[in-house]
Amino acid sequence: MKNEEILKKLRDAGGYVSGQELCEQYGVSRTAVWKAVRQLERDGYVIEAQNNKGYRLVEKDDADVFTRVEIESWLDTAWLGKTLVFHRETGSTNLDAKELAESGQPDGVVVVADMQTAGRGRRGRGWVSPAGRDIYMTLMLRPQCRPEKASVLTLVMALSVLEAVQEVTAKPCGIKWPNDIVVNNKKVCGILTEMSAELDGIHYVVIGAGINVNQEQMAPEIQDKATSLYIEGGERIKRARLTARVLHYFEENYAVFEKNWDFAGLVDKYNSFLVNRGREVRVLDPQGAYDGIARGINEQGELIVVRSSDGQTQLVYAGEVSVRGMYGYV
Repeated sequence: MKNEEILKKLRDAGGYVSGQELCEQYGVSRTAVWKAVRQLERDGYVIEAQNNKGYRLVEKDDADVFTRVEIESWLDTAWLGKTLVFHRETGSTNLDAKELAESGQPDGVVVVADMQTAGRGRRGRGWVSPAGRDIYMTLMLRPQCRPEKASVLTLVMALSVLEAVQEVTAKPCGIKWPNDIVVNNKKVCGILTEMSAELDGIHYVVIGAGINVNQEQMAPEIQDKATSLYIEGGERIKRARLTARVLHYFEENYAVFEKNWDFAGLVDKYNSFLVNRGREVRVLDPQGAYDGIARGINEQGELIVVRSSDGQTQLVYAGEVSVRGMYGYV
């Protein structure tokens, strides 16, 4: 019997569950059940106990318990996150996931942290990672495909985060190509994918996501382009449930990717959420910036841009250039 199993049972019941029922279901003594309940209480849960009734979980709408047990109590995946490592504080969940991969941990390991001291974004930029507010998570995968096929996994993650975020906020949200999740035209999530591979095979891929969840105020220097779900929606979000839903959607979307090791089965859904689509964009290419209209992405995850100057179609690869809106971040 695991504490997360007791927690899930109490949450699903919505009322009292007798100690005898818990004993019989998990094949343990009443003392073992009592100890599990006491540990959950020490972790911050409120559990009522009454004679002849049993135990009842009292959930508060504004409570945000963020622990391994809480995340696992929400999980409904078949394989992803079945090994889940949780840190109150760590340097970087991507680095942690890499170490686990190098030590031989299996496909589907997930690392989650409440705080990072060395969070990173694209191109080596720092990622502010305070405690008690946001989600910092990394998936470790061992896809059995050629390295060039794995580049779209960043888009798979973006799509999965967006679908999970849609469940917890009434605000419209979308994807700014290639992998930023935006609400009210401001970024709420960044994704960093890293890979260890040889020419003909992949050792592992780690996909990290930092989601701005319950921050009440963004730093002045990024307020024009970054926000949080709380700032936009005005409600506290349960980070553990959101984490579990990201894993739920990623497992679903990864299954589509895995069929043919490509993005073909997901491209239409991704394009339906693409905020750049049909808009003027500026492509910051090292060989020369140019303006155009974004038409969506193709099955390789490249952004299709029709140049304003000559009407030619360009395929923009995320690893080479950046794309900005003509009149702001989006």
